[in-house]
Amino acid sequence: MKVLDWTYDKVLNGVPGLDSVDELARKFMLQEGTMHEKANSLIRWQNAKAATSGFITGIGGLMTLPVAIPANLASVLFIQIRMIAAIARMGGYNLRDDKVKTLVYVCLAGNFAKDIIQETGIMIGTKLTAKVIGSISERSILAINQRVGFSLLSKYGGKSAINLGKVVPLIGGVIGGTVDIVATNLIGNTARNVFIGSNK
Repeated sequence: MKVLDWTYDKVLNGVPGLDSVDELARKFMLQEGTMHEKANSLIRWQNAKAATSGFITGIGGLMTLPVAIPANLASVLFIQIRMIAAIARMGGYNLRDDKVKTLVYVCLAGNFAKDIIQETGIMIGTKLTAKVIGSISERSILAINQRVGFSLLSKYGGKSAINLGKVVPLIGGVIGGTVDIVATNLIGNTARNVFIGSNK
């Protein structure tokens, strides 16, 4: 959770050389098309960034962050959280709201986002939407955040791709980039459906 909170803070307050999350959202809001199409455009752009990030860190390039986690995980988490937050902003949500922040974290779970919410006892319909924000209490925030943390630990706990990357760094880079782009696309689609809707 310290890693997620640190990353979220950087996403909101910006880092040198990158647009703030508000600027990123505004840039895609100015594009032609429906809100759904604008979100899809943002997701495609972030997919490309995630693939590049995964490839660079896989062959030895590093994104230096003051947290003791693998560089690839740190850089991809930043890209993914920034993408989700920008989509939430495009949907008109206040990123300083703790409930919105928690829902941003939930989106990192992709297909398991709905399950995480339901495991805390919050009843939702067939689809997870931002309407669930009203049901999230302070107690629920802690429970949901913990489950997201466990989900991410499980997700990034695999060793096979990492070990292969150590043997053949270039292959490790390709694997890293491919996994990251697939995951980022799934997470982006989840965020779009939650904060904007699946058919707007």
